Amino acid sequence: MCEDAAAARGPGLRGIDHVGFTVPDLEQAHRFLVEVLGAVHVYTLAGKRGDDDWMETHLGVNPRTLIREIRFYRLGFGTNLEVFEYLAADGQAPQPRNSDIGGHHLALYVDDLDAAMARLSERGVKFMGGPTASAQAALGQRWIYFRSPWGMQFELVSYPTGKAYEAAAEVKLWHPAQPGR
Repeated sequence: MCEDAAAARGPGLRGIDHVGFTVPDLEQAHRFLVEVLGAVHVYTLAGKRGDDDWMETHLGVNPRTLIREIRFYRLGFGTNLEVFEYLAADGQAPQPRNSDIGGHHLALYVDDLDAAMARLSERGVKFMGGPTASAQAALGQRWIYFRSPWGMQFELVSYPTGKAYEAAAEVKLWHPAQPGR
């Protein structure tokens, strides 16, 4: 890693520990994450009630909101997921689109895109269009989007021979199949 990139990490920054997201039905999400995506449920935390201003102060939500339950999962070789089910005191907004502020997707690296698509199709996953071959700096990558049962967007992505930018790059993006590089 170049010195500028190391300095930009900040004090002791190692990387992302987990991705947290909220679902409308934790049992449905559990089945999808475990049975469809192959995640491993690691542990569960009991809910938290908003009896004071803790929820607003620490989480930025209505102070009377209730966290029903939180579950932690490990996905693949290092992605940790923190999945919440809330009972929001002031209601909940719909799932944002990628183009909305706060819009997002969770990209999952697979060694073989076609094999992964076949496996997920067998489990009822509907894909958004067909696989896309990237161009320019991402040449060598293929990807496809799909939605979870609650509407969250996921992506399968694969670039087993690397991406074009890597040939001349001083710093490369982290690669889930080659975590030590």
